[in-house]
Amino acid sequence: MTQRRQFILQAGAIGSALLLPALGRAQSSNFPNKTVRIVVPLAPGGAADITARTIAQAISGPLGQSVIVENRPGAGGVIAGEAVARADDGHTLLLISSGTAVSEALFNKLPFDTLKDFAPVAQLATFNLGLVVAQDSPFKNLNDLLAYARANPGRLNIGTPQLGTTQHLAGELFKSTANLDAQIVPFNGTPALINALRGKQVDVGVDILGPLMGQIKGNSLRTLAVMGEKREPGLPDVPTVRESGGPLASFNATSWNGLAVPAKTPPAQVERLNKAINEALNQPEVRQKLAELTLQAQPSTPKQLGELLASDIKKWAQVIERAKIPKQ
Repeated sequence: MTQRRQFILQAGAIGSALLLPALGRAQSSNFPNKTVRIVVPLAPGGAADITARTIAQAISGPLGQSVIVENRPGAGGVIAGEAVARADDGHTLLLISSGTAVSEALFNKLPFDTLKDFAPVAQLATFNLGLVVAQDSPFKNLNDLLAYARANPGRLNIGTPQLGTTQHLAGELFKSTANLDAQIVPFNGTPALINALRGKQVDVGVDILGPLMGQIKGNSLRTLAVMGEKREPGLPDVPTVRESGGPLASFNATSWNGLAVPAKTPPAQVERLNKAINEALNQPEVRQKLAELTLQAQPSTPKQLGELLASDIKKWAQVIERAKIPKQ
């Protein structure tokens, strides 16, 4: 190779290296250049859907583009996940949640790899689960329930929504952590669980607090404890499960949601989306709207959301294995 040719090649390589950061900045400044979609793996009207629509409205201005919500329910989030994994750029986002982690742990095979095919963008919110009983239940607090369960092995019935939901696995985690000989009874959704509690078919229920708040505020149900690390702001007098101490002293079962994009999305675009989402979550009106759904706004970095997702997949996989729940 002549010295002249070697010089030209080296100069070209240096020029390309210098150009890459500029191209990254250009991609970021030109993004988004079309409508942004948030794909929600649940039907319209629920907390997840309202959360996505609240965020979509709040970030459309800063991003300079319309942000729409597209509902693709079914198959435990698989339909929505597959659609986003195959999307061509960061203009398509997926609403992920603790349910996404459960699906990765529960299904034998998915058409995507949850940790490899998506790039986390930002967490949106956390929401508490509760241990609830009928208003006239003999259990006045969590210690009453624990004492009964230990004195009467096999007699306590714990109701939850569908098999394989975060709520169902939280019930299994509570049972195993407290070392209780109790039965987990899955029902076809929250309304069926509420009816079972009021009809004395089960002793206690585990569910997300949001759909139960009407019954709790109306004095049809009573909350013995919440299952997260902190007390629920809307129920300040209700203790956490971990406050009971003993084997439950570090108990934590919390639901959450966030947004992700296809893994091939350029980092500069992920950063732009993250900034817009976090700014939205710090707006008082957005925080208030989420709080009305018993959701606590939770800004984060992409790395923090990725760590949360990986940690939850590991945790729920262990619960599934201990409970001997068959994989689907």
